[in-house]
Amino acid sequence: MNNGPVTGVTPAVVATGSMPTVNPGPNTTRGMAPGILFVIGSCTSLQLGAAIATQLFPRLGPWGVTSLRMLFAAVILLLITRPRIAGWTGKQWRSVMFFGLALAGMNGFFYAGIARIPLGAGVAIEFLGPLALAAVLSRKVVDFLWVLLALAGMAVLGIESVTSANAALDPLGVLFVLIAGAFWAVYVLTSAQVGRTVPGTGGLAVAIAVAAVVLAPVGGPSAVLAFGDLPLLALAALVALLSSVIPYSLELKALRRLPNATFSILLSLEPAFAALFGFLLLHQIVGPLRLLAIVLVILASMGTTLSSTKIRIPGSKRRRERKVERVTAS
Repeated sequence: MNNGPVTGVTPAVVATGSMPTVNPGPNTTRGMAPGILFVIGSCTSLQLGAAIATQLFPRLGPWGVTSLRMLFAAVILLLITRPRIAGWTGKQWRSVMFFGLALAGMNGFFYAGIARIPLGAGVAIEFLGPLALAAVLSRKVVDFLWVLLALAGMAVLGIESVTSANAALDPLGVLFVLIAGAFWAVYVLTSAQVGRTVPGTGGLAVAIAVAAVVLAPVGGPSAVLAFGDLPLLALAALVALLSSVIPYSLELKALRRLPNATFSILLSLEPAFAALFGFLLLHQIVGPLRLLAIVLVILASMGTTLSSTKIRIPGSKRRRERKVERVTAS
């Protein structure tokens, strides 16, 4: 997860549980390689955590796992950040509360969805939420075309589901993930508000705590079962680390080394990582049509990012200036 003000509404403003982006400071080519590795590490950790979480669903249910994940993540981040909430204004509290509600809905419905449909398909479908938001806010025709490309990917998923009994997608699972995508769009907006109004990382920690409280009535009854089973509780804590704390730390480091556009494009690969871990750990087969659908969503996400941000290659401006100087001198 990352933290800080959102610098642009891109579909890759951290998937399925990540935090808003920060404005990166000056970056150099030397810092690009570690930054790219940090993003890859974040994607790996996030989807590995989701794959492990699905293994806990039969015992705790998706809402119970989500509740425990938010609880552990909140405790860890509150201990690390120690937010000074005593001086917060009503506006700051409202921003954090809405942010927490968005986190609860986004993560809860996503887990409820991937309990019924494959992980790779779930992540791809969820991307529709921020993609649609980016198109609406930019009002560029090209961004609506990118959304249409993503919808074409969803149509391919639908064709696969209808024509192949082995690849059929549970309608309720698809609905849950679509709801998660809508909450993801709300998350983008509310995280931007928290980034503007609450300094530091305290807003993130408290918002996750709010999410844990909101989820308690739904996931609490099944989540308490884990406290009587130490190995199960340890796995739930591992999910919190892999899906929340570690991605947050890695993405924050990446954002200090990469331009926002580069970061968002790399994060657009989330559906591919999800499909990979779904295949390796959950034995979820990715057929040609599903692979095509995932590729279309990734291209749509990258396209939206490119249309909203101009990527500057370090050093290119100075090279252009030198070329102009040589022409002028001659």
